[in-house]
Parts: sequence; structure tokens; C-alpha cells
Amino acid sequence: MWKHVASNALSLFVVVLVALVGLIAWGQRQYTQPGPLADPVCLLVERGSSMRAVSADLETDGAISNPTIFRIGADYEDRSGQLKFGSYLIPVGASMQEIVGIVTQGGRSTCGTEVNFRVGVATAEVVVRELDPQTNRYEEIVSFVPGEGEAPTEYGEVSERPDVRFRVTLAEGVTSWQVVEELKQADFVEGEVAEIPAEGSLAPDSYEVERGTELGALLTEMEERQAAILAELWQARDEDVPYESPEEALIMASIVEKETGVPEERPLVASVFVNRLEQGMKLQTDPTVIYGITEGRAPLGRGLRQSELRRETPYNTYVIDGLPPTPIANPGRLSIEAALHPERSDYLFFVADGSGGHVFAATLEEHNRNVARWREFEAEQQRQEQQGNP
Repeated sequence: MWKHVASNALSLFVVVLVALVGLIAWGQRQYTQPGPLADPVCLLVERGSSMRAVSADLETDGAISNPTIFRIGADYEDRSGQLKFGSYLIPVGASMQEIVGIVTQGGRSTCGTEVNFRVGVATAEVVVRELDPQTNRYEEIVSFVPGEGEAPTEYGEVSERPDVRFRVTLAEGVTSWQVVEELKQADFVEGEVAEIPAEGSLAPDSYEVERGTELGALLTEMEERQAAILAELWQARDEDVPYESPEEALIMASIVEKETGVPEERPLVASVFVNRLEQGMKLQTDPTVIYGITEGRAPLGRGLRQSELRRETPYNTYVIDGLPPTPIANPGRLSIEAALHPERSDYLFFVADGSGGHVFAATLEEHNRNVARWREFEAEQQRQEQQGNP
């Protein structure tokens, strides 16, 4: 009898074990196979949220078929406690495993509403935009210049939403003074700074920040990012560049940044100034003279006067030899690369060509012809403008 009972118990155990193995295998397939989501959705993970709450939202959105398996899988991968606050785009057919990775890996939010405070060379602009999950494209809601009257009503409504993201973007060529002064108007940034960061020390880039971010901490992040870029590129520099330190390369990069807005021209513009340095010529670049006048606090807004070109200042490269004492703006990575890897050329001069770029010359005679063509172009433009005005 006991043998019969033992045999039945063993058979039952085997059946249960087989069923359990089958259940686990089924759960694993459910967790790793493509999910049921037919259209992309934007998932908000709130601060302090739990995997249970997230799984419920995902089920409501039709992104997962079984919240329990979703939570068990997250537990098994030891990710249940790694939820990251933010708004995340969940793509069509994403598996539960992929979704767990999306909401726990952190990094920048990938969808939702974004407030981008852009610091430009001429002015700042606030742009509010929202990602459309269906098209995966951002749609602008409103934009305005901070400090010019009251902010639009749409901004006030959006900026108070719990899922809104904030971003600060620095354009290449902005000065440190501009960055600090403009960011004082960002209502999601707090605190004061006792000292303007050194010119050239801030990396033009995009920074995702949280509401209440300290201005000093944000500036420190910008400085650290620029220092890392400069250190990396300095190590890989051309052996024959005429700089004694990374700081001198940064000065040259800032001049290149201010001289051309055409990315492809930067190495060629750098070659002109490197050639001048190597031949003992003065750099004779207007942006440095302008910086000596404005100290980087605002665009000059007019042409340089002859008296200003003759006045001896530390930044007047028509008078001084070599580089000015500091950068004249915050150069981007491409300009630093251009300064450290200038094009090989015999050019010593360049002038605007009327299309946003420049035309280069190796001799003064050739340069003078280019200047004459540029002046003809300017004169023709003025005539056309005058004819177009009543």
C-alpha cells in the first residue's frame, strides 16, 4: 500500500514539476517576445513611482498583456528598484523585457513635453515643444524671448505640468557673460553665481536639467564637459600645431568659431591663422578687437572704427603679436578640432564671398582682388535694397 501511495505521490510531483517548468517557460516567452502595442505611446514614470503602478499604466496603454509577469521579470532581473523618473517613448511591439530596460536605464527622457531655454549669440529663446508618439517628431507649442514682456499663457500652463522636461542649450560662440545673464531669466534655474566662468570654459551643448537646478551646479557641469573635450582633443592634436598649451588652442578655437559659421570652413580658417603665427604675422582678426570693446557682453551692433583698429589693447590683433590673452567666446567641439587639426594650406587671407562663406588667398594681390569683388557685391546689394524701398 505504502509503495502505491509513494508511487502516486512521485507521479503527482513529476506532473507538478513538469507543469511548473512549462509555466516558467511560458512566462519567459511572454516576457521576452514582442508585445501587443500597436501604436507608440509616451509613458510617464512619476517620482517615487513603483513597478506595480508602472505595470498598471502599461496595461491600460495596451503595451503589456500581463502586469504580473512584467513585475516578476523585473524582479528576476533585479531591476524593480531601479525605476527612473521621466517620460519614455514605448515603441510598437516592445517586449516586457525591453520596456523594463527603457524605464530603468535612465538617461534623457525620450518623449513628452520639453521646455528648451536656448542661449544664442544674439539673444535667448524659450521653445516649448512636444513629441508626437505617432510620428516620432516634435511639434512646437510656443516660443518667446525671455525678458520681453510676460511669458505666453501656454508656457505657464505647460511649465507646471509634472511630466515636463527642462533643457538648456548653448549655441557655439556664446560668451560666458551671455550664458550667465541669460540663464538668470530661466525660471526653472535657481541661485546666483559670484563670478562669471572663464571665457571659453563652457561647452556649447544641450543639458537636461530639473526644476530647481542650481545655476552654479549647471555652470560647473558645463565647465567639466568643456574641460573633458579639450583634454581629449589635445591628446590627439597634430604634432606641429604652434600652441604651447591647451589654453592657447582654446583661444585659437574661439577665434575660428567667431570667424565662420560654415562648419566645413573651420579647418581652413584655422590654417590661415596658424600660417600667420608661423610666419610672424599679426592675426588681424576683427572678432578679437570687438571682444576687447564689448568684453563679450553684447554684440557691437556696428562696424569697427579706424580708431578702434589702431588702439592698442590686449585683444587688438591688428596691433599685438600672436594670440590674445584669453578666448573670445566658448567654442564648440568642431572649432577645437579645427584648431588642433588645421587644414594644410598656404593661405594667409580670407574675405566673405557673399554666400555666408569665405574665399581664401595665398597672396596679398589675390586677396585684394577678392576684397574688390566683395565690395562690388556689397554695393550691388545696397542698390537692390534701395530700389526695393519706395
